[in-house]
Amino acid sequence: MKKKTLAKIGIFTAAAALAVVSAACGSNDDSSNAGESTGLPEKIVIGYQNIPNGDLVVKHDGLLEEAFGDAVSVEWKLFDSGGSVNEAILAGAIDIGLVGSSPASRGISSGIEYQIPWIFDVIGKAEALAAKSGINSIADLKGKTVATPFASTSHYSLLAALEDAGLSESDVKVIDSEPDAILAAWQQGDIDAAYVWNPVLAKLTADGGKVLISSEDLSKKGKTTYDLAVVTTSFATKYPAALQTWLNQQNAAVTKIREDVDGAAASIAAELNIPAADAKKQLSELIFLNASEQAGAEYLGGGLARNLFAAAEFNLKLGKIESVKEEAAYNAAILTTYASAAK
Repeated sequence: MKKKTLAKIGIFTAAAALAVVSAACGSNDDSSNAGESTGLPEKIVIGYQNIPNGDLVVKHDGLLEEAFGDAVSVEWKLFDSGGSVNEAILAGAIDIGLVGSSPASRGISSGIEYQIPWIFDVIGKAEALAAKSGINSIADLKGKTVATPFASTSHYSLLAALEDAGLSESDVKVIDSEPDAILAAWQQGDIDAAYVWNPVLAKLTADGGKVLISSEDLSKKGKTTYDLAVVTTSFATKYPAALQTWLNQQNAAVTKIREDVDGAAASIAAELNIPAADAKKQLSELIFLNASEQAGAEYLGGGLARNLFAAAEFNLKLGKIESVKEEAAYNAAILTTYASAAK
């Protein structure tokens, strides 16, 4: 409760926050926000997904609403995948959203005007390739139908898994399907396998699905994936104090996951309409980093930018994007100052 009170006070001391943060800067950008607005927006529109991480804790527990009080209205919009969030950003429909690292790399490559201030989670066993009974290896998928949400981290991981197994995308029938539609297609027998994330992944395995490879396995092969926050460059430039308050609440949610996992699981279970025990298990299949850990060289301080550049090169190789920017562009898209200043 103390952290939430501090955050609420903090939004009214924007001048102090501006001495620390510079929302227009990437991690190696020396430009300044001098002269930009130090006020708060009337409303923040947030694009979220039903992924069992800290964002759902922030939403369910009302952390943002308490931190901003009556000063700012908070609107939450649900999306099925990172590709849909990218489209919403382009349409000007949201200010902050959740996307996977592959759609983030595509967004930066295509020139979407957004930046990355926060890592919701490092994806581990929470995202995987599940197959029907009788399919015992990735090689067995040849000629089969595999569903995944296109332009998502799952799509990226599926293509990486096929390549690692010596299969091309043309060796299987890969279809575009959002998570809820994947579950329906699985139950109706329309697909043989799916690469998808929790909570749908857990429902597939509970229905007899066998995990052939997970994103944790692929990370060990150099294909790490993340769930990331993206904020429009215009919002970050105009409202740095509001963005700092948002990030502080995300950091508080990570603290809750680490120190009160049962409480965090209860919040997520209520959002996903699943038992708390299932939510707790799904939390254990993601890696959560606090702000100080994220600010270091392994993540926001350099490692994430290299990962996004590599993901863009992989997507280009597979013909999923038309071009890749210079590596410096991916570095410039990362904001480190907000995690460094988090409370």
